[in-house]
Amino acid sequence: MSLFKKKTPKHPPLPAPTAPVEEPQTQPNGVDNNNGSPKSQLVFHCQQAHGSPLGLISGFSNIKELYQKIAECYDFPPEDILFCTLNTHKVDMKKLLGGQIGLEDFIFAHRKGRPKEIEIVKTEDALGLTITDNAAGYAFIKKIKEGSIAAQISHIEVGDHIEKLNGENMVGKRHYEVAKILKDIPKGTTFIIRLVAPLKSGFASIGPPNRGGAKSSKKQNYGSGKETLRFKANGPATIENEHDERSKVGIEKINHLLESFMGINDSELATQMWDLAEGKTNSMQLAEAIDNSDLQEFGFTDEFIIELWGVITDARSGRLR
Repeated sequence: MSLFKKKTPKHPPLPAPTAPVEEPQTQPNGVDNNNGSPKSQLVFHCQQAHGSPLGLISGFSNIKELYQKIAECYDFPPEDILFCTLNTHKVDMKKLLGGQIGLEDFIFAHRKGRPKEIEIVKTEDALGLTITDNAAGYAFIKKIKEGSIAAQISHIEVGDHIEKLNGENMVGKRHYEVAKILKDIPKGTTFIIRLVAPLKSGFASIGPPNRGGAKSSKKQNYGSGKETLRFKANGPATIENEHDERSKVGIEKINHLLESFMGINDSELATQMWDLAEGKTNSMQLAEAIDNSDLQEFGFTDEFIIELWGVITDARSGRLR
């Protein structure tokens, strides 16, 4: 018997971030700090990854609003932003901005660069691409498997936005939708993929500035704080402590499962699954929790749920490293 109830499919809501400013306030879009004290807004430092002056942003309540604030700061369309990284200007997928931002994190916005169209013959069942998205309508390449079809084409790079497949617009689709379309292309088929690369840096070195001045010898430790602004799909963002080490290992392993089963990489989705498992004692309870959440749209198989539960129990017991 299937672990899931059948429901009418619905599109899952995009991950939802919340508000950042400097002074404690009690306005409706403030951040819930979970301790009963007045809500406050936060100010984050940002910069364009290819080089720009330092910017300050605040007052956003989701990823799209975050992009809007960055775009307003630098006077360009928000649709120009492909994704953001934390504490590095490099296209480093380990530093990708997902469902949370450390209170001391420095945000780098990667803008659209040059488009490129590539003709590919699908000689294998899989192309070797792991897809993620920016929660604002753009799916892009997070990983390329060594020795795969994609790895043999030098023009396909990590960070490239998948804009079109055989002329079909991919903008607005989630990562799992784009991954399924790629997977469903029959073996032996020739197709055209249109990619948009992140704008390349024209500077040898950029990054968070030393606010202590050139003579200061004190090292600035960006992104070293233990508290994070956690973005939630069904409520305001909250300031929370980081997950403990067992939780982090469990979330990482869940992400690996998503990659193996679906060809996607999504730390926020993995975190949401880990949090849904809290208080659950068996895979049936976990399946029911997923089926009653916005995650039911993903259509996870029973095999995946069983594997997922195994990862969660191993992580809880400390068997994973």
